[in-house]
Amino acid sequence: MRKLVLLTCFLAMVACKEEKKEVEDKEQAKIEYASFGEKITDENVISKEEMAAKFENLKAGDTVAVKFASNINEVCKAKGCWMKLDLGDAKESMVRFKDYGFFVPLDADKKDVIVNGRAYVTETSVEELQHFAKDAGKTEEEIAKITEPKFTYAFEADGVLLKP
Repeated sequence: MRKLVLLTCFLAMVACKEEKKEVEDKEQAKIEYASFGEKITDENVISKEEMAAKFENLKAGDTVAVKFASNINEVCKAKGCWMKLDLGDAKESMVRFKDYGFFVPLDADKKDVIVNGRAYVTETSVEELQHFAKDAGKTEEEIAKITEPKFTYAFEADGVLLKP
């Protein structure tokens, strides 16, 4: 009888270790992100195409709280204080960070990202567009070509996950 109890305990321990190993493997399979700003998760994220459709339906003054995934087209080369995210079909969203409270790495171009915050549409002035062009390292000639304001898909991020 004692042997039976010991055998049962041994089998239970082995089974628990097998189950624990499976859980550890699943945790390691999760993508690790660099986090900036508020802590956010990679759950309930919409695609860049879904985000583009949301922007299409916004009017000046409208805002929508959302979390979406995309890839970075461009990052501010001065501080990492803004980025432009791809929305597909040659559209992009200008992302700034809430209260200028955090920045992303200057070399984050072309990386995948998840942003959480509020989306809105705005008209960006010539002066701001020229400032962004200067931050992006554009030439004086390229900056001088900016002569009209631009209707912009804007986003204020409170949290960012950057895929390594």
